[in-house]
Parts: sequence; structure tokens; C-alpha cells
Amino acid sequence: MPRSLWRFAAFYFWYYAALGAYTPYVGRWVDALGHGGFVIGAMLGLWYGTRIFAPPAWAALAGRSARPGEWFVAGCVVTALCFAGFLVTREAWALLGVMAVFGLFYNAVMPQFEAMTLTALGPSPDLYGRLRVWGSIGFLLVASSYGALMDRFGAENFPWLTLPLFVAMAVSAWPHRHDRPPEAAGPEIVEAGHLFKRPGVRRFLLVAMLMQLGFGPFYVFYTLHLQAAGHSGAAIGALWAIGVLIEIAMFWQAPRLIARFGAGRLLSVCLAVTVLRWSLVAAFADLFWVMALAQTTHALSFATFHACCMRLITDYFPGRRAVAGQSLLYGFSSGVGGVLGAGLAALMWERVGAGPAAFAAGAVVATIAWGIHALRRSTPTTASA
Repeated sequence: MPRSLWRFAAFYFWYYAALGAYTPYVGRWVDALGHGGFVIGAMLGLWYGTRIFAPPAWAALAGRSARPGEWFVAGCVVTALCFAGFLVTREAWALLGVMAVFGLFYNAVMPQFEAMTLTALGPSPDLYGRLRVWGSIGFLLVASSYGALMDRFGAENFPWLTLPLFVAMAVSAWPHRHDRPPEAAGPEIVEAGHLFKRPGVRRFLLVAMLMQLGFGPFYVFYTLHLQAAGHSGAAIGALWAIGVLIEIAMFWQAPRLIARFGAGRLLSVCLAVTVLRWSLVAAFADLFWVMALAQTTHALSFATFHACCMRLITDYFPGRRAVAGQSLLYGFSSGVGGVLGAGLAALMWERVGAGPAAFAAGAVVATIAWGIHALRRSTPTTASA
């Protein structure tokens, strides 16, 4: 890989290293502060909710600037400053306020960076995977070690343990202050509202949203669920690591699988495996070997599913329509699905029966998604072959 591209790998590493601390362990911190499942769910709900509004708003602001790279650096610095607000917040209303502002900036900068990366790669887009894998490495190293770190220093010190990662992210953004994203595609981009009416699109987006909804208990309460089942922080970190390792491996193999079996058929397998995964997590959380086995299914329920969605989105929205198609997918799955998933997880955790009920609900949602996808009448020819 050319030396000039290592600065891109560095930012991916630190951005996802910070995410590797935040996503798995913020719930454990909020729980240690004495707050219940509804506050934890609201924290993650705001995290996903800002994904709906932050990227397009930030793109509009940066797009009007003659120096968009400086906007990018500023966004990263503000992200770190906003996270520092967690050092002095304990009440629920303050936590949610800081979360809303922090999420707006943290979720805004990555789409801009992705565009700058593709511009820098130019005629060599195949190098993207070699850059993006450093993000997965960063996530893996942190997610696998922070459980033991919080065991040693106390879960209440989570903001102090995590802030250096966001500072490192902001520092790694500085070399990109002169970078530029690609030029806009032009006025020919079809409006998302029109694309939403294309055959098969609504069913596909509904399935993607339900899949993300079913992941709600995993993202919000997985760490707490395992902790309640008696696992140590080191064991929980190891389980997170298994999922990320298998994800990295499968991302390399997914294109071959899609070429052989077709994205539509593989999607059905991914959904069925996800039903099994959440069922195992609901029923056998106290057995480490079962949880390790369940985490290996991340290869299908996350990595392969995501790769299939990317393939289908290019089939449904070819050419310049891809921009609008990606916005629809991002808004429905990560945005709406994430918010609803966090709400469902919090409701089941608090009102029905904590972890087992929450993950059982995730299995039910995945079953519904599988049924909807199985009843599809048609998909693009290249995707269903």
C-alpha cells in the first residue's frame, strides 16, 4: 500500500477503536451510574437517531465550503470535546443531552471521510478494503480489552478510559485538513421518494430495517446480559473479539459467496441463522462455549448480510441513483431500525424479563424479516441468480 495512504488507515483505526469502546461498554457505564434499561436504551436510540439527520446536514455544510477538509477536522475535534462532557454528567437528562450533541458530530464525519478516501484512491478503489480493515483492527483491539480494563479500574471510569481514543481520532484527522471529497454527481440523481416506489425496494428496505431492529438487544444490552450471566469482563471482551475476527474474515469471502449463490438467496440464509443466534443468546447466556459459537454466526448475520445489502442496493439503484439508494438504506436500517431496536430492547429489558426476553424478541423480529424476504415475488436478476 502506498505510503501516502497510511494516514487514511490511521484515521480508520482510531475512529473505530473509539467505537470499539463506546458501543460495547457505554451501557455498562450507564448501568454503573445507577440508571435503568430505559436510560440505556435512550442513549443508544439517540445514537442511531442522529444517523438519520447528521450525515446529510453535515454534507450540506461542508459542501458549501471551499475548504471541506477543515470542516472534517473541526467535526472530529468537536466530537472529542462533546465526549468529554460525559466526564461531568451523571443525571439522566444530562447524559441524554450530551449524547444527542456527541452523536450528531460523531456520526457526521465518517461519511465525509469515506468520500475523501475514495477520491484519494482514484483509479485504485480495490485498495479500499486494505484501508478499511484497519478500522476493524482498531475495534477488535479495544472491544476485546476494555472489559478487563473496566474490571480493573471500575466501570464508572469509562469516560476517562475512552476519551484518549477520541483525542487520538481528532489528532489523526489533522493530516486530512486539505483533502476534498468527490464532486457532486449532478442534477440527474433521482429523488429518493421516487426510488422508494420501485418494485421490490420497499420489501428490501423493510427487511433491512427489521434486521437492524432485531440487533437492538445485542448493541444495547449484550455486555450487560453476559455480565448478569456471570461472565467476567475479560470473557465478555473475548466474545466481542470473536465476532469481529469472524466479521473481518467473512468480508473477504463474501464477494465469492454472492457471485456463486446470489445475494437474494444468501440473505435468506443470513436471516435464518440470525434467528438461531438470538435464540441461543436468550437461552444459554451462562455457557461460554455456546456464546462463542453464537458469535461465530456474526459472519452471516452481520458481515454477509451487509455485503448482500450492498450488492442489492447497487442492483436496485444503478449508476447515479446509487447515492439516493444508499441514503434510503442508511436511513431505514441504521437510522429507523436502530432507534426502534433500542426502544424494543429497553422495553423488554425493563418490563418483561431482562436479557432473555430482549434477545427472544430479537429472534422473533428476525423471524418476521425472514418470512417477509422469503415471500418476495422478484428481485433484480443479477441479485437472485
